[in-house]
Amino acid sequence: MFKVIQRSVGPASLSLLTFKVYASPKKDSPHKASVKVNELSLYSVPEGQSKYVEETRTPLEESISHLRRYCEPYTSWCQEVYSQTKPRMQSLVQWGLGSYEYLQNAPPGFFPRLGVIGFAGIVGLLLARGSKIKKLVYPPGFMGLAASLYYPQQAIVFVQVSGEKLYDWGLRGYIVVEDLWKENFQKL
Repeated sequence: MFKVIQRSVGPASLSLLTFKVYASPKKDSPHKASVKVNELSLYSVPEGQSKYVEETRTPLEESISHLRRYCEPYTSWCQEVYSQTKPRMQSLVQWGLGSYEYLQNAPPGFFPRLGVIGFAGIVGLLLARGSKIKKLVYPPGFMGLAASLYYPQQAIVFVQVSGEKLYDWGLRGYIVVEDLWKENFQKL
């Protein structure tokens, strides 16, 4: 009925290349009417009426369904926690990779300074024997003092920002205490 004309020339190794194929009717064959879709055996419709019948569930399917309903709140909670935690973990990984790159290409004199600052923290722990408040104050204080010797500009900026924040916190605390005082002792 149709003959295929191939428009590609080349060796057999190029057989994976795409090419265009054109179909044209034979000139000597008589023209036949088109075949309708319902005449094709592939698309034949069964004669009888079809009816959907749902199969009964087996005990295994019932138990799996019950297990799914039981575990659904937990799995949804896990998915929610995962969706909240994933960006944080990715940023933490990026921070770790950035720190690793910085430590691989550290500026000269960085590691000795880091050692002195760490040693100051250990000295602060040794001097803070006995009191829990001393253990919270001495090591960061000594480390901050050692770091300010090596990085004075950053220490000045840190102290300014920390001072402003401490002042704000103190002011907020004063306002809260004042409000509580007025509410509780004005009524007496």
